[in-house]
Amino acid sequence: MKNTVILAGFVGSNPEVRTTQNGASITSLSIATTRSFKDGEGHRQTETEWHRLTCFNGVGKSVAEHVTKGALVMVTGRIHYTRWTDKAGQFRYGCEIIAEQVDFLAKAKEKAAGDAELPLEETAEPAPAKTTRRRSK
Repeated sequence: MKNTVILAGFVGSNPEVRTTQNGASITSLSIATTRSFKDGEGHRQTETEWHRLTCFNGVGKSVAEHVTKGALVMVTGRIHYTRWTDKAGQFRYGCEIIAEQVDFLAKAKEKAAGDAELPLEETAEPAPAKTTRRRSK
């Protein structure tokens, strides 16, 4: 059995970094993926989904240093589900992608003062591909 996910999308906000008590670095961010399809009447539709990503140690450090909101990335990782009980005693569930590799496909375009913002697909500038990998133990 294999739990592998590959996603390519635009980063929704700048990565957030935190450190655990034992010194491990955890970087969190979200990316948007969009799919196009035709509905029952033949009209083209698009659907955007947001995915929460968690990166550990070296991968997280590289993402925190090189990724900003609007960047285009490709992530290879695994799906991780969590379950917890909230303050009201209700069970809650969450899903995140644990990133094992992040490829930097395009930097976010910097917005000049007074320039109108264009959709990211039209403004992203290619960046040199950069790969980070988490080493297996």
